[in-house]
Amino acid sequence: MFHKVLVGVDGQFGGHDAITLARQMTAKHGELVLAHIYPLRGDPVHRDYNDHKASEYVKAHDLLVDARDEAGVKAKLRWSACTSPGRGLHELAESLGSDLLVVGSSVRGLLGRVLVGDDTRAALDGAPCAVAVAPVGYAKHPKTIGRIGVGYDGSSDAVRALEAARALAHELHASLAALEVVAYPACVFGAPDAGDNASVRELVSEARNRVASIGDVEPHGAYGHPGEELARWGDTVDLLVVGSRGYGPLGRLVHGSTSRALVQAAHCPVLVLTRSLATTPAPGRAYDDRALAAT
Repeated sequence: MFHKVLVGVDGQFGGHDAITLARQMTAKHGELVLAHIYPLRGDPVHRDYNDHKASEYVKAHDLLVDARDEAGVKAKLRWSACTSPGRGLHELAESLGSDLLVVGSSVRGLLGRVLVGDDTRAALDGAPCAVAVAPVGYAKHPKTIGRIGVGYDGSSDAVRALEAARALAHELHASLAALEVVAYPACVFGAPDAGDNASVRELVSEARNRVASIGDVEPHGAYGHPGEELARWGDTVDLLVVGSRGYGPLGRLVHGSTSRALVQAAHCPVLVLTRSLATTPAPGRAYDDRALAAT
């Protein structure tokens, strides 16, 4: 379980979904922080700047108090002005030492309102912690995490995801399953036997056997596009755990077709494990913030 959990709240349904998921993934004595990022704009030398900033503070505070009260959670509140929601959330996660950031998805793009815009995507390459994405409508139909699935391909990232999933399964008393998705590389599509049923069955069987060799997971194999197959398989689990790839902790999630397809299509929560952790906040960050302890 996670001990310092930051939840992105934007006043939309995605924030409610994220809070619902965060409650399930926060350790018994862990800390939950609800955060709202609003646009950094205005000229500091303008006479109305301070009045505008004070007004944004009040709006953000009220939004978070309402979200906390509606969810019935004990949580600290944090709000910031920043050039993009993603950058603000990740700088907050850094400054707070969060080990998990939870956001809600929506029908708008990769991770809904949190990941809209190139600036936000660029900022997410420096995510300092694991990221969990709640599917649309999760607050209305939450599920106890009793079955955890892992996307597995034998890579170091997949091994790390498996280790994290194993620890979560132990703490939640959940069962653990893993899926390896295989497909012919494009270079063999012209071969006479490429893609025939016998060859596909052999590939899937080999994949399942590789997963079975792990020893303590329910093994599964599939053939097709990894993102699509993982998303389809996600209907059978309550949480899907995957490792990240790329230069940044969320590089593969933002830029790779596999993770993009997975997050867009999955009907279950997805937990993305970062490859590395940032150690200090970026110097000279351009945002204002305030915090309010839960009462």
